[in-house]
Amino acid sequence: MSKKILVVDDDPTIVDYLTTLFEDNGYTVLSASDAQQGLEIAKAEPPDLITLDLEMPGDWGPRFYRRMTQVDALTNVPVIVISGLTSNQYAIPKAVATISKPFDKDKLLKIIKDTLKG
Repeated sequence: MSKKILVVDDDPTIVDYLTTLFEDNGYTVLSASDAQQGLEIAKAEPPDLITLDLEMPGDWGPRFYRRMTQVDALTNVPVIVISGLTSNQYAIPKAVATISKPFDKDKLLKIIKDTLKG
């Protein structure tokens, strides 16, 4: 069974790109356009990994992360921050990686493969 990745980003172009990239590499993909929707999807179908934008309408990434870690089934789900904000590596210190937009797809896929062990 393929690993499940949840993409949380308000930019539809990024969501489409990441969805295609991950599906082409054998992952199942869920997506959300904001933090609230992302949390609802994650609770309903806990993913193996989450890619998270920091700056979104409504709630932003760190608040999503804080809420996510308060849900038992999601506490240990690894998060990769993908953001256009500068100094984004400080926003979620427990993220397995922080990548700035624009990003290198091969670097991102390597981080995911290493994190998910396959």
